[in-house]
Amino acid sequence: MKKRTSAILAALIVAMSVSLSACGGTPQNTVSINANSTVVSSQAESSAVSTASESASKPADNKDYSYQKNDDGTIAMNYGAILHAWSWSFKTITENLQAIKDAGYTSIQTSPINECKIGEDGGMELYGNGKWYYHYQPTDYKIGNYQLGTEDEFKTLCAEAKKLGLKIIVDVPLNHVSSDMSVVSDNIKNLCENPFHGEGEITSYSSRKQVTQGDLLGLNDLNTQDKAVQEYELAYLKSCVADGASGFRFDAAKHIELPDDKDSFASDFWPTVLDNGAEFQYGEILQGETDRIDAYAELMSVTASNYGEAVRRVALGNLKVSNIEGYGSSKVDESKFVTWVESHDNYCNDNTWENYTEAEIEYGWAVIAARSGGAPLFFSRPAGSSTDSQWGNNKIGEVGSDEFKSPIVSALNHFRNEMAGLGETLSNPDGDPGKVLMIERGDKGAVIINAGSSDFTLDSASVLADGTYNDKVTNAEFTVSGGKISGTVTAESIIVIY
Repeated sequence: MKKRTSAILAALIVAMSVSLSACGGTPQNTVSINANSTVVSSQAESSAVSTASESASKPADNKDYSYQKNDDGTIAMNYGAILHAWSWSFKTITENLQAIKDAGYTSIQTSPINECKIGEDGGMELYGNGKWYYHYQPTDYKIGNYQLGTEDEFKTLCAEAKKLGLKIIVDVPLNHVSSDMSVVSDNIKNLCENPFHGEGEITSYSSRKQVTQGDLLGLNDLNTQDKAVQEYELAYLKSCVADGASGFRFDAAKHIELPDDKDSFASDFWPTVLDNGAEFQYGEILQGETDRIDAYAELMSVTASNYGEAVRRVALGNLKVSNIEGYGSSKVDESKFVTWVESHDNYCNDNTWENYTEAEIEYGWAVIAARSGGAPLFFSRPAGSSTDSQWGNNKIGEVGSDEFKSPIVSALNHFRNEMAGLGETLSNPDGDPGKVLMIERGDKGAVIINAGSSDFTLDSASVLADGTYNDKVTNAEFTVSGGKISGTVTAESIIVIY
């Protein structure tokens, strides 16, 4: 796998806005999650706790992880892997449903399906003669647009997905409409006397009022305090559910006020629109000043954007447990997070497309797919894209890169499904270097990542049940006996065993 320069890694480390607690330990660093979701470290040099070997011999399954499964035994939406079928049309997703199912995903997230601004006379390039972001510029809250397809095609997608046990999550921009007021429907303009906030552009992200009432990137901010606006958007969400959607992702959610914000701009918007019948809902809460992520998490699941930065460090081969044990906010339970290695915003705007190969992204995916917390979101890059070509085939509506169904990504997704209901134990079998990471789930299975340039021979503490295990991709053999795992993890590889 392609490695990046130390300068890039240093820059990412400096950019990290979240502080992750250190966990020491020699010869092996080990952490487990106990019943109170606190991190427990084992240090061989400390007489106050047991050795790494002794600590690792006890499965970290005291906490109740039953939320990972529904009552009927199926995978819960706030746990199962989500494929972000970014800019795929309804027809394209429908044509690929079996492949998505076979790859182990349990949900599919679409791009926004609302009526939207038609740019460049209907051009259909991701960027050029057409733009992917026009579907984030609603003109009305009706289902169907020129980029993704018709409402009937959406209904067909949902119906066919249901046959395979797959759930559809719709991306919804409720905060704003298009920056071009001339294309916004009279249905919205005539909802009430003042359907828009009219506060002007956000100039300070340290001002909660500006963040929630101002125009984001010039997009016209809706008057989300007004009951007519709330009911109109709620009706749209209910129509999506009626057509077969099971969940929602709310774009720019932190830009819509909460019930306990200051009296001058607080509202009951979220309690109103979330009462729409969906099974699963999460908000895009990009962490930073005034994000109030813990308050949003009381109402819905939330994005783990700071954790995404930490996981991208893993993608460059920095696998120390201390870098990834937290989820970026100690105030939010792991069951409420949606995690990612990269999102469409990171890919399009933060240059992850040129800083990470898809092979490097697999390292990060191995972490978030193997861990017990969060619902991991896999972003589907454009087909034909690379670190030299951001847009690849540059077509809205077409299927993305085949990476979403690669053998290792698929194996990791199926591992996640098999491990539902189990806790986790994290360790660095190589100690301080942090080039090898092992994530064990209960005593049933493990994912082992070797980001080093040399093979690594395991002779390490393990909580797995005694027995012989074979890697799901290469069939390489690993043996667990008496609390120790042995076997060879080849250089720059990901092992999946259970």
